[in-house]
Amino acid sequence: MKGLSTESMETAVKDFYEMAGQATEQYGRLWEKLAARQTTAEDPAASVMTDFTESMREMGEAMLTHPEKIVADQMDMLKKQQELFQQTALRFMGKEVDPVIAPEKGDKRFKDDQWTQNPVFDYMKQLYLLQGKTLMKMVSDTDGLSDHSRQKVEYLIRQYVNALSPTNFANLNPEVIRKTMETGGSNLVSGMEQLLEDLETSVSGALNVPMTDTSAFQVGRNLATTPGQVIYQNDLMQLIQYTPSTEKTYKRPLLIVPPFINKFYILDMREKNSFVKWLVDQGHTVFMISWINPGPSMRDKGFENYMLEGPISAVDAIEQATGEKEVNAIGYCLGGTLLSATLAYQKKKKKETIKAATFMATLTDFSDPGEIGVFINETAIAGLEKQMDALGYYDGRQMAFSFNTLRENDLFWSFFINNYLKGERPAAFDLLYWNTDSTNLPARMHSYYLRNMYLNNQLIEKNALELDGVKIDLSAVKVPAYFVSTAQDHIALWQATYKGAQVLGGKNRFVLGGSGHIAGIVNPPEANKYGYWTNEKLADTPDEWYQGSENHEGSWWLDWQQWVLKQGDMEMVPVRQPGDGKLPALEEAPGRYVKQRIFDVLAK
Repeated sequence: MKGLSTESMETAVKDFYEMAGQATEQYGRLWEKLAARQTTAEDPAASVMTDFTESMREMGEAMLTHPEKIVADQMDMLKKQQELFQQTALRFMGKEVDPVIAPEKGDKRFKDDQWTQNPVFDYMKQLYLLQGKTLMKMVSDTDGLSDHSRQKVEYLIRQYVNALSPTNFANLNPEVIRKTMETGGSNLVSGMEQLLEDLETSVSGALNVPMTDTSAFQVGRNLATTPGQVIYQNDLMQLIQYTPSTEKTYKRPLLIVPPFINKFYILDMREKNSFVKWLVDQGHTVFMISWINPGPSMRDKGFENYMLEGPISAVDAIEQATGEKEVNAIGYCLGGTLLSATLAYQKKKKKETIKAATFMATLTDFSDPGEIGVFINETAIAGLEKQMDALGYYDGRQMAFSFNTLRENDLFWSFFINNYLKGERPAAFDLLYWNTDSTNLPARMHSYYLRNMYLNNQLIEKNALELDGVKIDLSAVKVPAYFVSTAQDHIALWQATYKGAQVLGGKNRFVLGGSGHIAGIVNPPEANKYGYWTNEKLADTPDEWYQGSENHEGSWWLDWQQWVLKQGDMEMVPVRQPGDGKLPALEEAPGRYVKQRIFDVLAK
C-alpha cells in the first residue's frame, strides 16, 4: 500500500468491504442451494454412504482388536510433529533444515514457491501431509478387514484427507491470497457466482466442476472432423462410413464399437491424434458406431438391445454398403465388453461375420474392477436402481463425478481452486471437453451391466448370461483377438483385462501400452511416446507375461496394423465411397447423435 494517497487508501478499503459484502451474500445463497440439495433416502448417494458407513464400522471394530497399533501410529505422528515444530523454529532463526515430510512425486498441489520458502506455509504443508499420511497408514496397518471394505475405507479417508488440504481454502493458499490482494477480493465474488451457476447444472449429490472452456470446441467443427457420412441409423445408433484417403482399400471393412458411457470422438479428436483418421490413411474402410444420448423414453433398452441394434445391425448395414459379408471389429472399453458378448452370440447363432476382433482397455472378467470397485456392491446398486426406476436413465453427470473422485486432486480440487477461489475460467483442452461431454445410460441396460458384469461377474461363466434367447459362452469364441491395455489404467487394470485374452478360445495376442486409459490408447505413431510391450506367448499370469515381454518405442498402433493384415481377406480393392452402395448417405459425419448434450436430451 506504500505510496498510495489517503484518498486512494479510502477507495481501496471501500472497494474491499464492498467485495466482502458481495462475497458474504453469495455464500448465503450458496448454503441455501446446498441445503436444498440434501440427499434423501431415495438418492443413490444415500445408499452409497450407508455402505461406506458399514465399512467404517467394520474398520472401527478391527482397529479396536489391536489398539497398540493405533497408539504406535499416533505416537510416531506426535514425535514427528514435535520435530517439525523444532525445525520450523530453527527456520525462523535463519537456519537451513531438511523437511520432516515432503509431497509425494506427482503431487502438484504445493508447486507454488511459498509452500517451501515461507516457513509458515511450509509448516502448514508439512503438518497437513504428516497427519494425512498417518490417517492412511492407520487404515493400511489394520488387520482383520475385508479387502473390499479396506478399499472403500481407503477411498473415503483419501477423499477426506484431500478435501482438507490447505490448498483448498482461500485464506491458506498463497496463490489465492495473492490473487485476492491483487483484485481486492473480486476473484472470490466471481468464483462464488460461477459456483452458484455450476450447481444449477449439476446433478443432485455431485458438483461437476467445469474443466475446460466449452465454448472453444464444437463437435464437427474442431472435434470429430474426419470426413464421412452417416449411412444408417436406428433408435440407438448412427453408423458412420468414413471417406477413403487412399487410392485402394483393404477388402475387409473395419467396424469400431466405442463405449456408450462416453462419446466415440475420443478416437477422432483432432487430425494429429485421430485414430480414425490414421486407420483411413492406412487404407481401411472404417465404420464407426455413434451411440445416441438416451433420455427417459429409452428406459427399457437393455444390454441385448445395444448388441442387436449396435454391432449386429452395423454388420448387416456394412454388407449393404460394401457387399462384404465379413468384417474386422474393434471394441473400446465397454464397447469391447459388448463386442465380446456379440462374438459369443454369433458363435451360438452360427453366423460369425466378425472374423478378427480387437479389444482396447476392455474388461470381460470383472473379478478385479479396479478403483471403481468402491462403488460396486448390492447396497449401492439397489439405491441406484431406485433412482433409475424413477428417472428412466442413469445421469451421465453422476458417473463423470464418480470417475473424477478416483483422481480427485487432478480432476476435481485443482479446478475447484482455479474456478471458485481464483475466480478464473478453465483453459481450453480438447480431452477435458470430451471428458465432460457426458452421456446417459438407459435404466434397464445399466442395471443389467452393473449386476451381471461388475457385481456377479457372469460374462465369463459358460451359459450364465442369455441375450435375445441365446445363452452365451465366451470360451467358445475362436475368432483371433488382439488385446491392448495400458500400464497406468486405473479404470480397467491391465492385469484384469489380461484375463480376457485367456477366456476367449481363439489365437489371441496381448499388448501392453504405456500411460493410462485414454492417452495410452490414443497414442499416434508420430508422437513417438509411451512405448509398448509385446510377448509372443500368452503366459499363465500377467506377471509371467510381463517378465517375458519385450519393450518397444513408439505406438502400439503399428504393431496392431501388422497383426490385422495377417488375419485373412486383407488384399487391396478399389475404394468405397460412402453412399455408393445400397445405403444412401443420410448426413455428414459426425452426425446428429453425437452432438446431443445431456441438457438437450433431458429438456425434451
